[in-house]
Amino acid sequence: MCGIVAIFSKQEPISTEVLALATQRLHHRGPDQQRQWVAPHQRVGLGHARLSIIDPMTGEQPIANEDENLHIVVNGEFYGFEPIQRDLKQRGHQLRTGSDSEIALHLYEEMGTRCLEQLRGEFAFVLWDESKELVFAARDRFGIKPLYYAMVGDTIYLASEVKALFAAGVPAKWDHESFFQQMFIYLNQDRTLFAGIYQVPPGHYLLATRHGIELVRYWDLDYPINDDTTTRHSDAEYIEQLQDTLAEAIRIRLRADVPVGCFLSGGVDSSTVLGMAAKYSSEPIRAFTVSFDHTAYDETSIARETAAYVGADFQSIPLNQSDFANHIADAIWHAETLAINPHGVARYLQSRVVHDSGYKVVLSGEGSDEIFAGYSHARQDLLFNKTVQATTIQQGLNESLGKKSAARVLLQNSTPLALEGVQQTLGFIPSWLKEIAINRSFFHILLAPDYAAQFADKNVYSLFLKQFDIPGQLAGREPVIQSLYLWSKSILPNYILFAERLEMAHAVEVRLPFLDHHVFELVRQMPVSLLIRGMKEKYVLREASRPFLTDTVYARPKQPFTAPPATLTTNNKLYTLIQDSLRSSAMKSLPFFDQATVIALLDKLPEMNDNKRIALDSILLMTLCTYFLHTKYNL
Repeated sequence: MCGIVAIFSKQEPISTEVLALATQRLHHRGPDQQRQWVAPHQRVGLGHARLSIIDPMTGEQPIANEDENLHIVVNGEFYGFEPIQRDLKQRGHQLRTGSDSEIALHLYEEMGTRCLEQLRGEFAFVLWDESKELVFAARDRFGIKPLYYAMVGDTIYLASEVKALFAAGVPAKWDHESFFQQMFIYLNQDRTLFAGIYQVPPGHYLLATRHGIELVRYWDLDYPINDDTTTRHSDAEYIEQLQDTLAEAIRIRLRADVPVGCFLSGGVDSSTVLGMAAKYSSEPIRAFTVSFDHTAYDETSIARETAAYVGADFQSIPLNQSDFANHIADAIWHAETLAINPHGVARYLQSRVVHDSGYKVVLSGEGSDEIFAGYSHARQDLLFNKTVQATTIQQGLNESLGKKSAARVLLQNSTPLALEGVQQTLGFIPSWLKEIAINRSFFHILLAPDYAAQFADKNVYSLFLKQFDIPGQLAGREPVIQSLYLWSKSILPNYILFAERLEMAHAVEVRLPFLDHHVFELVRQMPVSLLIRGMKEKYVLREASRPFLTDTVYARPKQPFTAPPATLTTNNKLYTLIQDSLRSSAMKSLPFFDQATVIALLDKLPEMNDNKRIALDSILLMTLCTYFLHTKYNL
């Protein structure tokens, strides 16, 4: 994996110095090599910061085709590339490298934009087609790899990270409307927190010519509608198919010319990945586990047991609140977004240890909860599903959460009025969306009156829904499937997968076999009863991966990867950092918050009981992240 930059000017020659500066800003993503190419007419240039993993000797980029009318830079991995290489050579193509990246170039020669149908993996790339005077830029199906762009005058800039666009001269400013959206839900899939800077959405490609920019969707989740007549298989057949498909997705992600490790927690997902990877590895795989100094959040003992069970080498990475306080500013600079828990800093520090241990590649279990309905809110949404026994699920939730908690989560009457439009559109309100709306409503108290007044008539939840193809992708699906779709198209790419930038901050490539589209396209055909059975989430995955799981992990319910909250106590360094930063003079220049109200809240924190204080933790951390983005990027 690498960092990529592209600049295309409709009229004026581009600056080679600017291209070099933008590429250099991504040095952390690709410390092994920096190269740029500029067309003879100087209206287009490509930059590449390389992390050499496949074909380290000859795989340098940008790569050109035989007659040099096509050039490409790629960030990511294309899996199963060797057979495609052989086929391309048999059809007369002359490949310059042995890398996986080059196959996209020659597939485009033959198929145009339909080459994306043949590409499997985590990727973002930019290709220049001289004959058509066309920029073709694409992002993988789930949005694992980032790709940003901006138009300034007659020039389009593209890059793996926003900071590279800033280095190229794109103005660094807040997008006030996007920030408001982020406060109360999450960004739309094509927006960022920065004015004039956009994302190529997951499963989309961008075409840029002298005449403008076009975004095209080439893939979507496409869950089957309820009355789909597709042949269904037995439980045993689905379990066997999943074993085979997931094993292949993991096996091909072990392909590298450098050592490959695994992230490991105490859950089913990472344990499955490690167990299957160990089966296909000729040597013991290194497993990296974060250890927290609070027992309720620490999974070290369970992870250690799993590593021993599958014969992996175990490496614990102890972290505490002081570590979070010391590194959160740098982590947020790399992340370019807001966090709701310090676990992002934990991932940033975990990847530093991975890098220092001599590893460039690790496998991770992220994405499993999205495709297998692993979150607790999926069980809640099943209450709206007439095809399941809702009473059984309700009873199970009552037992696991306590009757009062279950009633609050599932049957509460405190639904914000702003969600009425969601209810009217979908016929129900996804549980996760309701929870976010309630938890984030506290921001209404903290916002500066003049800023809040700008968006007083804006319903962020209705606007959130408008970005999706509701007739084509949601209508006719069960509520739990609609809920999974909305989560996977918003929170997955815009929050969970922002960890990619924290990992690449230390030049560590993380591969996600659960987000292999072959795996997903199998799972989406399964009945909901195979995803959630009674109170057992991810049922089909647990059964398919049973040989690789300890009894402890197999029976263990879902536990999110969460670091201890900053407000767990009032005598830790991260809590002190929040107090000091949000009271500072620099905080006054932020246009979003009323600092007097923020300080009044900070004054009350020591008097609150633990539950009330911890309930505000995500609000305070998001505010702190805003402060760091504002000061680090001089917004």
